[in-house]
Amino acid sequence: MCHKQLLILMLLSQFTNFSVHAEISHGSVRHSGKTSLPNLPVDHLIRYLNTFPKVREQCAENEECLRAISFNASANSSDDATSSPASVASAITLKSTACWGHELDCNENERFQTPTCPGEHSGWVKNKAEQIKTFYYQADFGYIQNQINELALICEPRYITDSSLECSKYLRFCRGRNLLFDFRELGQRKELIRYHMDVLKPQQLLGHCQLNRTRLNEELDHMGALQSWAPELRNFDEIAKPLMASGVCDLVVDTPTFIMKIDATYNMYHHFCDFFNLYATLFVNQSHPLAFHTDVRILIWETYPYDSPFAETFKAFSDHPVWTLNEVKDKRVCFRNLVLPLLPRMIFGLFYNTPLIHGCQGSGLFRAFSEFILHRMQIPYQQPTPEAKLRITFLSRRTKYRQVLNEEQLLSEIGANSSYHIQQISFERGLSFNQQLAITRNTDILIGMHGAGLTHLLFLPNWATIFELYNCQDPNCYKDLARLRGINYITWERDELLYPQDEGHHPQGGAHAKFTNYRFDPKEFIRLVAKAADLVHKHNDFQKFQTQKIQKNVNTNTNMKGQILQAKEEL
Repeated sequence: MCHKQLLILMLLSQFTNFSVHAEISHGSVRHSGKTSLPNLPVDHLIRYLNTFPKVREQCAENEECLRAISFNASANSSDDATSSPASVASAITLKSTACWGHELDCNENERFQTPTCPGEHSGWVKNKAEQIKTFYYQADFGYIQNQINELALICEPRYITDSSLECSKYLRFCRGRNLLFDFRELGQRKELIRYHMDVLKPQQLLGHCQLNRTRLNEELDHMGALQSWAPELRNFDEIAKPLMASGVCDLVVDTPTFIMKIDATYNMYHHFCDFFNLYATLFVNQSHPLAFHTDVRILIWETYPYDSPFAETFKAFSDHPVWTLNEVKDKRVCFRNLVLPLLPRMIFGLFYNTPLIHGCQGSGLFRAFSEFILHRMQIPYQQPTPEAKLRITFLSRRTKYRQVLNEEQLLSEIGANSSYHIQQISFERGLSFNQQLAITRNTDILIGMHGAGLTHLLFLPNWATIFELYNCQDPNCYKDLARLRGINYITWERDELLYPQDEGHHPQGGAHAKFTNYRFDPKEFIRLVAKAADLVHKHNDFQKFQTQKIQKNVNTNTNMKGQILQAKEEL
């Protein structure tokens, strides 16, 4: 290996390499030894350790580390967890080969999850194996693998202290070191900045490295505010001296920083495009053991004050307050470690605009995201009721349109079924996002009209069914999201038993199904809820859970009988 190649490898290995504060953080598991582990769900932690063998070996030889892991697993475990604290310690010491799926040496049988494709493949691909593979690379860890394989140096360092910039195809994802952003002109702009493609001008993004201008220009095709980083990186240029020694930095940010161009913050569907792609970025950027730690900065690429009912979700990624461009304007800012994450509206991206092959469902990447968020935000999980009632949550809209006009009648009808436990919830009124997630995580059937609130389906149990009461002539949005998450989906089936208030009036003119309210036939509603319940009961995970619960009850009864007999003998 030549000196230049070795230098580049050494440099890339330092991405996200930073010191960890001494205090305990919800983002990591600490002990007094050398190893600091990220706070991850049990199955995730096993795969993290397999990604970084040196960390695993350190931990396997350190009893305090193993105790810390077991404590973390116990403190954060739920009754729906697939692994126990003991299994983590066993996996570490026995060197489990479990992997995510994007790793080059990952065996298909050891993947976090493999999609299922019960639907027809003919007309799409030549066989079932190709169908599964296509879905996997469209919407699962195969997509991560492609982003990693595409990485290429845009600006090459000569020395390890130099700047660098590395990006995937079309500048969807980039990461760099020792880069200067000149924000001095931002303070002079009168308009607030959001979705602007002229934030940076020539000579306002600089690095001390060898720029491959030809390669950069070849990747500028996706010139959209939320499609790629082309609007910003087209202005990249070289600076003659090393940044940190040149005295040009008004502010040096030592903490690794993720710059985010975000979608609509008050719409759960669109804002979770941001959070999901940030999570996916952690895997593309996973070049150092600290990749999943939370001592990182989030900088939102706009001057509007950040505000969102879902803002708590950022705590799953960072211990620090969210920055906007207001925190850095009027300054030349040098970032030691910088990540430009995957974006919410990429062409053929993840979550939004994801092209999905027919007949497949169950992305392990989406399931991992769900488990990661619930774990990091410490959302409680409760067992279903002892009577085995199915927990049905009905999302009640308080908006102008898409209200269910006979909602109380429908709920009264299914309320007569003693096998259902029903709650009527309006997420628009008075519930924190953590409280909303606690409801969703403990729901077996989620019912609601077409709308962003159905994005909660991402956080339902694996066996759950989402019942989109009516899709308002937008049939694929939440159906595809349910496919990605891997849960059952149903919607209204008979239009003649659906009664709109009127034809609907789009604000820009014309009839539109999303801009009116509806009544539903009660008997057909009862039938579809029963269909949803049947899908829950037949799900393998639900049946497994019920079997475990029955066995637990049998063991409890056996122990009680033994204690009674022992007491009688003692008498």
